[in-house]
Amino acid sequence: MKFFLDSAHTHEIKHALEMWNVDGVTTNPRHVQVSGKPFLTAVSDIATLVAGTDKPVSVEVNPHHAEWQPMVEEALQIAEMSPNFVIKLPAIEAGFKGIAVLREQDIRVNLTLVFSAAQALQAFRMGAAFVSPFIGWKETNGEEVWGMVTDIVAIRDNFGFDGEIIVSAVRNGRQISDSAVSGADIVTAGFSVFQESFQHPYTDVGLGKFQAFWDETEYE
Repeated sequence: MKFFLDSAHTHEIKHALEMWNVDGVTTNPRHVQVSGKPFLTAVSDIATLVAGTDKPVSVEVNPHHAEWQPMVEEALQIAEMSPNFVIKLPAIEAGFKGIAVLREQDIRVNLTLVFSAAQALQAFRMGAAFVSPFIGWKETNGEEVWGMVTDIVAIRDNFGFDGEIIVSAVRNGRQISDSAVSGADIVTAGFSVFQESFQHPYTDVGLGKFQAFWDETEYE
C-alpha cells in the first residue's frame, strides 16, 4: 500500500516526504487555490520537492475543458514541466479519450472523480496509469463504497490491466486501513488525516506510564 499526500502546500509535502516517506502527491484545483499561489507556481514548487525521485505528482488540467483536444493540449504543456507529473483528467467521455491519446505519447493519466466501477473499467481499457475512486463524497451521501473499491480491484486483476487504484477523498484512519484491506494500491489523503491516523490516545497513555517507570529506575 502506497501513501500519497493530497495537498499543494509545500510545507506539508516537505514534512510528509521527510517524516512519512510518502510515495507521491496528488493535487486538485481546491488544493492549489488554498495554497495562495498561481497554478503554475504551485505545481512547479512541488516538482522541485520531488525532483530526482520517481514519486508521481498528479496535476489536474483546467476542469472547464469539455473536449479532449484542449485537455490534451494543456496536458502536454504540464507534462513538459516535470517527469514526475501525472495528468489528472475527469471521468467524462472527453477524459477517457484523452487517456488514450496521452498514453500514445507516454504521458501517464490519473482519472479522477470516479464514482463507479464502470467508469474505472473504461479508464483501464483506455490505458489509465491511475484510477481514483472517491469514497468520502459517496459516504457523505449515504452510499456504500467498499463494494465499489473491491469491484474495481477485481476488474483490474481479472483482465490484467496495469493501472493502479488510488482510493481518494479519504477522511479518517479507518478508511486508510479499509483501503489497504480492499486490495487497492494507493490511498491519498490530506495532511491532518494521515497525521491523526498515526496517533492513538492509548499510545499517549502508555508512553506516559513508561516514562514514569523509566524516571523511577536507575540507569546504571
